[in-house]
Amino acid sequence: MVNQNTVAKDVGFTHEDFAALLDKYDYHFSPGDVVAGTVFSLEPRGALIDIGAKTAAYIPIQEMSINRVDAPDEVLQSNETREFFILTDENEDGQLTLSIRRIEYMRAWERVRQLQTEDATVRSQVFATNRGGALVRIEGLRGFIPGSHISTRKPKEELVGEELPLKFLEVDEDRNRLVLSHRRALVERKMNRLEVGEVVIGTVRGIKPYGAFIDIGGVSGLLHISEISHDHIDTPHSVFNVNDELKVMIIDLDAERGRISLSTKQLEPEPGDMVKNRQSVFDRAEEMAQKFREQMRAKQQGQQEQPAVPVAAVEEPVAEEAEIEVPPAVEDAIEVPAAVEAPETSITQEEVSAVAEE
Repeated sequence: MVNQNTVAKDVGFTHEDFAALLDKYDYHFSPGDVVAGTVFSLEPRGALIDIGAKTAAYIPIQEMSINRVDAPDEVLQSNETREFFILTDENEDGQLTLSIRRIEYMRAWERVRQLQTEDATVRSQVFATNRGGALVRIEGLRGFIPGSHISTRKPKEELVGEELPLKFLEVDEDRNRLVLSHRRALVERKMNRLEVGEVVIGTVRGIKPYGAFIDIGGVSGLLHISEISHDHIDTPHSVFNVNDELKVMIIDLDAERGRISLSTKQLEPEPGDMVKNRQSVFDRAEEMAQKFREQMRAKQQGQQEQPAVPVAAVEEPVAEEAEIEVPPAVEDAIEVPAAVEAPETSITQEEVSAVAEE
């Protein structure tokens, strides 16, 4: 006869034994991991996700998408399985916090880096302006266009809602900076139809101590003070007025930086004519430009010495951009632990108040 007490003792399995067995096969999850999970409960402001941990993980509504979400069912469906980013370690209840938003941001940065490498032109709608420039969305990231890189006669406040062609100036995930240029996109498009040595008609749109900005068909070129005349000039204001119409010659096209350098000095039949007899410069502009082009071709072919008056591309002053604080490309949704800490930003309170919150 079998002793029943003995059998019970031999096959007994306590709650402690079961918990120990679960611990033995429990996966270790760390902030920064990307894991598969299944939605099993939608809550008013979030969702519970089964990722194989002892306690269901939680994703708050603000971490469900790179875009604004008003209700969890806009993004997630019950029993749906997808990838999640582990945002924080377990809390006191053993629950992990998850994010889809972080995965989307990682993929967005990867995409904009690819676009920058390809030197692609992108189009985006301005959603806000601040004291430094305009704000757009690129692949869900917040991009900043400095005021000096907005090439339009409109006040920047009137650009909200307008779609602009843009080029990438800076893509820096570590510093949380995405900076773009409208001017460079327009200049590149215009440059495809322009050549060094070509004479174009332009209008003076602005005068600075270092030169004049000339509008040539919707893009701005710099006529540096050193390229106005062979004679010494104290200030461009002594030669030009705003809205003056000029003939100028293109001496440099810098597509990478979106800059066009211009000259009237190279069009002077006699040194100083731009100051003493401007009309003669304009009347003989094509003739002088042809001589310039011949000299350039001869120089390139090594058939003669360099021209008596060498032309150097003039660096367009952009010092004002150094003072601009760039708003962060990624906007924090909730507090992030050190393991996945969001990059530090330098956005000012004025810029925060100026940005249209989503």
